[in-house]
Amino acid sequence: MDASPVEDWWRPFKLVGAATVIHVDLKPDAAREAVALAWLDEPERSRWRRFQFAGPRRRFGLCRAALRAMLCRRHECGNGQLAFETARHGKPFATVDGMPVPDSFNVSHSGRHGLIAFAPAGRLGVDIEERVAHRNLDLLVETVLGEQEQALLARTRGDARTRLFFKLWTMKEALIKAHGKGMALDPSRLQIPSAMLGGTTRSTLQSPAIPGVRWRLDDLSNEQFAAAVAHEVCEASGPSRGNGKAPRTPANP
Repeated sequence: MDASPVEDWWRPFKLVGAATVIHVDLKPDAAREAVALAWLDEPERSRWRRFQFAGPRRRFGLCRAALRAMLCRRHECGNGQLAFETARHGKPFATVDGMPVPDSFNVSHSGRHGLIAFAPAGRLGVDIEERVAHRNLDLLVETVLGEQEQALLARTRGDARTRLFFKLWTMKEALIKAHGKGMALDPSRLQIPSAMLGGTTRSTLQSPAIPGVRWRLDDLSNEQFAAAVAHEVCEASGPSRGNGKAPRTPANP
């Protein structure tokens, strides 16, 4: 398959410490979706077919194909050599010829936007949310936010309140995804650093909810969406086997 502009539906978004974050364009595009489908293996195509609605099916296909293409580039392997397995708590990891690769990666998507984060070592989580109205926002506030965060939200009005909620939500989701144990972690116990509540976009933290781990937390929000990435701070990170560069067009699947 020849590379062409239609295949280029992802681009570098931001470099945050040792982590690279890629933006994936998830707008409907039949040609792109056909190219993406060619990248998927049979279990992934079976999963793709099980989606009842076009939106979730499109987001899965485009994000998974972009993830495959970038991992092939980083590890200089063919798409057929690459596979995904699932860790104990459901978090996926990649293998090349049956051997786990050292990279940490995480994927999130919402509406027409996706983010994929990579790092050479350390646990990693990314979350993205389009800012849309939620009928159960008050219930979400009570479930997701701690007392200090709820008090700050209560003092905020209008559009700024919505933006603040999604900022806090994505930061907590990024930390939960990096932790890797899903619902075992109560988001209300994850206290966002005071500096980030005040508007700073980057901080490090240690939480009693995740003892013994220090995290770097970055707010990646822009005018189009709220987003965040959390990365475990490692004293020494091993070298990545890949070159760390995201391809603008993929190699042949």
